Amino acid sequence: MNLLEDLQWRDLVANCTDLDGLGLRMASRPITLYCGFDPSRDSLHVGNLIGQLMLRRFQLAGHHPILLAGGATGMIGDPGGRSTERNLLDRAELVHNVACIKRQLARFIDFDSKQNPARLVDNADWTASVSYLDFHRDIGKHFSVNVMLAKDSVRSRLESDSGISYTEFSYMLLQANDFLHLRETHDCELQVGGTDQYGNITAGVDLIRKKLGVVAWGLVFPLITDAAGQKFGKSTGGGSVWLDPAKTSPYRFYQFFINSEDSMVVEYLKKFTLLPREQIEALAVEHGQNPGARTAQKALAREVAALVHGPSACDDAVRASEIMFGGGLEGVTEAVFQEVVGEVPTRDFEKAKLAGSGASVIDLLVHAGLCPSKGQARKDIESGGIYLNNVRVTEVARAATTVDLLFGQFLLLRKGKRTYAVLKIVS
Repeated sequence: MNLLEDLQWRDLVANCTDLDGLGLRMASRPITLYCGFDPSRDSLHVGNLIGQLMLRRFQLAGHHPILLAGGATGMIGDPGGRSTERNLLDRAELVHNVACIKRQLARFIDFDSKQNPARLVDNADWTASVSYLDFHRDIGKHFSVNVMLAKDSVRSRLESDSGISYTEFSYMLLQANDFLHLRETHDCELQVGGTDQYGNITAGVDLIRKKLGVVAWGLVFPLITDAAGQKFGKSTGGGSVWLDPAKTSPYRFYQFFINSEDSMVVEYLKKFTLLPREQIEALAVEHGQNPGARTAQKALAREVAALVHGPSACDDAVRASEIMFGGGLEGVTEAVFQEVVGEVPTRDFEKAKLAGSGASVIDLLVHAGLCPSKGQARKDIESGGIYLNNVRVTEVARAATTVDLLFGQFLLLRKGKRTYAVLKIVS
């Protein structure tokens, strides 16, 4: 398959201004394309990955990607996909956010390629100094208000209770001007984005035609949703899963994907990974035959976690996940175990109580809140459902001492298959 055929197979082409024409253009020589990102926070989230991976797919096929930071448009706010106006950020906040996101982008896009290195631009560089009058004279005159009102992003807001401000209404002109600028300065012929950007993208295509008399293309991919149809936005769905490991740990990031619903996992494999079609189809068959093995979810989680956080952090996340499913602790590093500590209830326990003959596991279970009483703790041990450091406790009289401490400061308790608690030792 060529690139466009592969994108269609992955259901990553929701609309295109001229798909056949774009295919012919791409077949003749490499094309320069761009995708913008919103710097309203200091980190991208899972929902942003599709756009970044779209650029990566084009780059791997030999094309030239440009990433556009909305340092100027971010001060306005895009009305698309919103029922209310966005909070406006000042320039200092946007500069900080763009700087943070720049570091993340290098994980997905190759800026050092000798053949087709990616470029990062900030639309504030060519927008901030333009006067209000000059902008409306040179750009605004090419736009019909009737056409702008017909765009989905504008029409939906006009029909909402909050309406749309003039500030947001002008966003379309700014984004169209970005496309025009990149067409003039970088020979950029294609803009990609989510379906909520189609109105803005086609506005840029039209502006380029009117101002320069040349063709440009727009291609949009579907917005990613969960099984309930909830969009991966900043406050919902994947928007709560950040690409910054300080905001979402590699373990939690891995868990987000490994917990993908059966009905969505094959779609996510197509859209969130660079795995070839043959491998994804094989995983789909295996998943259909034995969904309980969760082979597809494991492959998905590994691929995306390695992409975002690197192979080493991904391996640590896998190891931490194995612990949470009852795996042994041999060879586990303290960094990996700390991931577990951050995910389960943790209580302090005095080190002095572990001296001598130690503290009974029964007392530990009650203190940790895993059992409501000593009597229940005794019954749970007798039934074989209690584990200390993921080793089954077989004796009711079992006691824990400082010898049992993990990394000199932790005890891991488990009741049943998945109910955990950690005791953190304090002096």
